[in-house]
Amino acid sequence: MSGIIDKRARAHLFRDRMRAAMEGRGISRAGLARAVGIDRSTVTQMLSDTDVRMPGGHVVASLATVLGVSADWLLGLSDRPEQVDEMLATSLSISETRRATGADDQIFAWHEEAAGYKIRHVPATLPDVLKTDALMRWEYAPETVKTPGQAIAAAHARLDWLRGTTSDYEIAFPLHELESFVFGTGYYEGLDPGIRREQVDWFSSVCDELFPGLRLFLFDARQVYSAPLTVFGPRLAVIYIGHHYVAFRDRERVQAMSRHFDGLVREAAVSDREFGLHLATLREAL
Repeated sequence: MSGIIDKRARAHLFRDRMRAAMEGRGISRAGLARAVGIDRSTVTQMLSDTDVRMPGGHVVASLATVLGVSADWLLGLSDRPEQVDEMLATSLSISETRRATGADDQIFAWHEEAAGYKIRHVPATLPDVLKTDALMRWEYAPETVKTPGQAIAAAHARLDWLRGTTSDYEIAFPLHELESFVFGTGYYEGLDPGIRREQVDWFSSVCDELFPGLRLFLFDARQVYSAPLTVFGPRLAVIYIGHHYVAFRDRERVQAMSRHFDGLVREAAVSDREFGLHLATLREAL
């Protein structure tokens, strides 16, 4: 809430919000008076349409605590009625990723929630949504919680969603991740060249099919860095930390992660329009 409210208007707003909070809590004037430690007549006076006086700070704080709202909201200084602890609880949540079905359902729900908005994604490895079945079987073979079949089904569902959505989808990941995959080094050591060739061809096919709704960027990790994260439109940002997703819903953090991703795009060593050509060059090396 912005702007300066005059004394009479603030008193009127205070009364309205106090009444609404009492109704929401199902608490009577007598019950509120007992809980706050004031006379019932004082509560009646605060709710009087003819009284423009405001209670003292300690009384407002006690009222807010008993009614389960913030003092700022009662006083017209905020449009959010939640108390600080409740605001934190709704703006930050942690979801476990080790149960395959539940985690995949949560991710899909986040995508559905962001329908029509831009989704920005930094994957932990190559983006799951663009992986072939063969790569998924190789990658998830040692996994004791999510099976290759579960991973493949989740990736297929996400790609089907991507084909039908009105959302723009931007993916940025490190240049060295793609090169390590193509040449079978590091994380991808021992991966069959045939699987790698098939994956590169699938990358090219899907990117050609879905561009410009799907855009891929490669950034140089020696210049910029990013943890795995996804920004689902303007209301949700999620960081992947291993066994958990940490989800933020407060505007400041969502905007900060959006700016971070947009910085990766600005600093990209390979832009979305250059991605296909860069992929073809790497394909020749295979």
